[in-house]
Amino acid sequence: LVDAYLARRALDYLVGFTLSPILWRKLPGSRSAGRVQSVALRLVTEREEEIERFRPQEYWSVVTTLSQKGKSFEARLLSVDGKKTDKLAIGKGEDAQALKTAIESGRFTVTEVEQKPTKRNPYAPFTTSTLQQDASTRLGLAPARTMQIAQRLYESGHITYMRTDAVQMAPEAIEAARRVIAKEFGSEYVPEKPRIYNTKAKNAQEAHEAIRPTDLGRHPDTLRDLDPDQHKIYQLIWRRALASQMRSAEIERTTADIAVTTAGRDITLRATGSVITFPGFLGVYGIEASEADDEDSRELPPLAKGDAPALEKVDIEQHFTQPPARYTEASLIKKMEELGIGRPSTYAATLSTLKDRDYIRLEKRALVPEDRGRLVTAFLQSFFTKYVEYGFTADLEEQLDEISAGEVSYKEVLRRFWEDFSRHAAEIKDLRVSEVLDALNDLLGHHIFPPRADGSDPRQCPNCG
Repeated sequence: LVDAYLARRALDYLVGFTLSPILWRKLPGSRSAGRVQSVALRLVTEREEEIERFRPQEYWSVVTTLSQKGKSFEARLLSVDGKKTDKLAIGKGEDAQALKTAIESGRFTVTEVEQKPTKRNPYAPFTTSTLQQDASTRLGLAPARTMQIAQRLYESGHITYMRTDAVQMAPEAIEAARRVIAKEFGSEYVPEKPRIYNTKAKNAQEAHEAIRPTDLGRHPDTLRDLDPDQHKIYQLIWRRALASQMRSAEIERTTADIAVTTAGRDITLRATGSVITFPGFLGVYGIEASEADDEDSRELPPLAKGDAPALEKVDIEQHFTQPPARYTEASLIKKMEELGIGRPSTYAATLSTLKDRDYIRLEKRALVPEDRGRLVTAFLQSFFTKYVEYGFTADLEEQLDEISAGEVSYKEVLRRFWEDFSRHAAEIKDLRVSEVLDALNDLLGHHIFPPRADGSDPRQCPNCG
């Protein structure tokens, strides 16, 4: 572990102190580059490029509101004239209007009803990255702020160590959780056997157990010495730890297919809904608002084959496909973890560095690359391509884990890296500014010179032509 720590620090110094001076000379105004931060910056800038290249596609939705025994429910198109319909199937307003007219003149018969019991399993206890993600999503706290609060909770003895990849709790903590669950919620919420979780993250470091309260019997409402943010984080950790040892939520999902009898058209609608028959872990760690609004979570009235629900209305609405969403701090951390880039303990610091360097900014909780950040990414992609590849960075993390496992010498890993990296950096130092400008023009020309409304050459000077 010590060798892996030394190797990680050495790599960060070698990359940072070699790349940064090159950036200062070739891209005046650039502040720094780093082994992990530059790859994280690439994720943000590439997502922005996807958004800029995106071209919206028109489509229409047809939503039929029916009622059965006085209860309204919605149904959507399943098939039209024998063809399954997807979200983009209806591309024109006149097609949507024709379907609306056909449905309004039809009769409705339930042809099939399927009721399927399903289970929703609880989440594992928090790791560093999942705590940061949930605190951002549920509480609106930045990862750096979350870690500051968690540090204070740890120092005051309220939670276990907050920098960990592990999802396992100690056996005595699991037993304590089961006792608290039985006391607070009832014995029916305690599963027959304790739940055991396995780490799915790449390159997981599991020297510590998952993040949990040191005393699970210490209810959040009994803690009077915490400030509001500390109380929120403690409550989140307490609920997650308890939920991880509770019974699964039991949900009955219902799907009903409804035939529309109308002249000249073969139309089938489908209504979906679900009912929570036993809340299980959801009783302590509820679903997020975005999940609660899912149409599959709506409750349907009792339906049986042969029923003839009544029509209330048919709504058609124009939509346009949306570009991929910008990363939030939570979703970027999740993506970095999926790719095996960096360590959970460094994610908050990496994001803070990118913001401090004016490479990215927060805009309504979304991460937006600044032009300076895009220039740095374009430069590194052009001249240090290998070193900002996701696979290369993740592979380097795997080698660091091999060092911590005693499978390889840290000096050998550093030697192999430095021989190739220093040779490449020496070659780039001799680049002419014109070569740098040509490379940046190839990658960022569409951003620096966006098309003009009048169709004229965007590179032409507006004053002198």
